[in-house]
Amino acid sequence: MEKDLSAYRPTRIWKKMSPEQRLKAAEVFWADDQSTEQQVEAVAALASHMKFRTKSVIGLPHDRKSKYLATLPAITDTIAARALVSYHLETQRPMMAAFLDALGIAHEDGLISDETVAKPEPDKVREAAATLASKYPAEDVSLYLCTLVSQDPETWGELAEVPQTLA
Repeated sequence: MEKDLSAYRPTRIWKKMSPEQRLKAAEVFWADDQSTEQQVEAVAALASHMKFRTKSVIGLPHDRKSKYLATLPAITDTIAARALVSYHLETQRPMMAAFLDALGIAHEDGLISDETVAKPEPDKVREAAATLASKYPAEDVSLYLCTLVSQDPETWGELAEVPQTLA
């Protein structure tokens, strides 16, 4: 029987983030060169919500766009997923690296370098999550583990069962 991982949809994770985390995620989202597609979608969402012209939203300074995105009542999974990834890549590299180290997975500064990494054993995943929780703030660990489940449930779905993942 398949696990229900709907709690790990990017938009649900986004809504559970603290206002400070959402603002930081929005800031790095707008600064991320790899997020152009999602930025276009976010501009359209902001323009629609605020009843602004698209051009006006594009012309807003980054800090205002960040504030508006962080407080937007609803965003798409696509925007939330990209913002979560950008946030972790920009602010949580040491924690990402520590998690992969605990799993014995080769990486470059928190990014898995080998495309063909085998799915880690459930016991190792649980141990790695516990190790992370002993070294980093609980809300950061939970957000990271939830993001992993959301990004790749096939590989990281086991994290939905660990106490450090409070979805």
